[in-house]
Amino acid sequence: MPVNRVLPQAPVGPPPAPKAPAARAGYGGFHHGVSLLHGWVPQVLAFVAVLLLVIALLRFTRRWWLVWMPMCVVLGVGAAWGSWTFMNDEGLADDPAPVLLWVCIGLTGAALGAAVVGWRTGALWQRLAAVIAVPLALVNTAVVLNQWVGYYPTVQAAWNALTAEPLPHQTSLASLDGLRNTNVGPGRIVPVDIPESGSHFKHRTEYVYLPPAWFAGDKPPALPVVMMIGGEFNTPADWVRSGQIMPAVDDFAAGNGGRAPLLVFVDSGGSFNNDTECVNGPRGDAADHLTDDVPDYVESAFGASKDPAQWAVVGWSMGGTCAVDLAVMHPELLHTFVDIAGDLGPTAGTKEQTVRRLFGGDAEAWARFDPMTVMGKHGPYTDMVGLFDDLKPPQRQSGNRFRSQQPVEDESAGFGGHDNVFDTGEEGAAATLCEEGRRTGMDCTVHTTEGGHTWQFAASAFTSSLPWLTARLGLPVSGVTS
Repeated sequence: MPVNRVLPQAPVGPPPAPKAPAARAGYGGFHHGVSLLHGWVPQVLAFVAVLLLVIALLRFTRRWWLVWMPMCVVLGVGAAWGSWTFMNDEGLADDPAPVLLWVCIGLTGAALGAAVVGWRTGALWQRLAAVIAVPLALVNTAVVLNQWVGYYPTVQAAWNALTAEPLPHQTSLASLDGLRNTNVGPGRIVPVDIPESGSHFKHRTEYVYLPPAWFAGDKPPALPVVMMIGGEFNTPADWVRSGQIMPAVDDFAAGNGGRAPLLVFVDSGGSFNNDTECVNGPRGDAADHLTDDVPDYVESAFGASKDPAQWAVVGWSMGGTCAVDLAVMHPELLHTFVDIAGDLGPTAGTKEQTVRRLFGGDAEAWARFDPMTVMGKHGPYTDMVGLFDDLKPPQRQSGNRFRSQQPVEDESAGFGGHDNVFDTGEEGAAATLCEEGRRTGMDCTVHTTEGGHTWQFAASAFTSSLPWLTARLGLPVSGVTS
């Protein structure tokens, strides 16, 4: 099979990823505001937190330096070491965290020690400084963590998420009938509570984006569907809040006569830190939820197409791994996937750790969800197309806060989790999976981009693939010939 064979309706492989869309009216703090990734907020927080900690620790007694100060140091080192050990033991991240994150955690531990053991010594202003240093050190650590992954680009985006502010153009299910056959302008996002009838998977509120074309006519057209899956630490709203994809989606729909797929922002974890890797196992039957509950509900509630040729899945990071897995395991449900910086297969540490953590020690269950094994056993696929948007290590640059390898093109980008080591779990996975896919009849291509493992990369990869994806799912697209 040729390396990059294409189907008639759309080329496999989108153009290079565009820069993040400019802020537009109607999106408030979701798409502009004070940066949490660059600029004065992270710098001021770091300066004030360190200043207060210095004030809290500078006490001029012999007993302080011989007894209490070493105890604060031990607490700080213990906090950093314990956090590092826990992250590695639980397999919580493929990309190594920046050293600065462990330093900040250590300083937080030291601040807590100074506040507790130093409460009976020193001047009142020093004791107050020690107490105030603790929450500030925690906030600074959270900002550094956020800079690593690019989760919340602005203060406003973080505040909106913490206060559960509505998503852009969010409306209720009850209001949809009143919008039928009207000019709705941009599309609408609807929160949904999908029944757990097929999985018994306890999940959070999920969201469905309805393009303007969905509201045209007396009844909903049978539009195609794209299932959207986020990363390892996630909420169903992350593609909207952290990825900030909606301005680009709205622009695309407006320029395409209101036509776009339904986007279903699913819950693959059930809670923020429950890494299911979209499999069935001790952490929940996430796979059944995504393959049974979600399609049945979306088809019945929104009149979506039931044709697997008009269903696709897009995933980022852990979600990218899910996208490949769902596609190769369930070609009867969907024929198209986009894997953005996913791994070779469901991963929660080493293979031994993954089998134990995700499958309760059942190696046969692991094999049932391993995409390489699944493709090898399945045989030729029919009309299966995959796009892999892969990362390569950026050129080494100096001058940012983490000494990151990632070239920062704009102030909306996070630093990507690099600490002079690239994501070894992800590197080469796309090429390996695509090669095996071609061997089993799949059309696929690998699109390699220099960048960091951040939400900003994920958003750019998705928005650049949206025209191709829409055409692939059978909708006319302006500028894409059929």
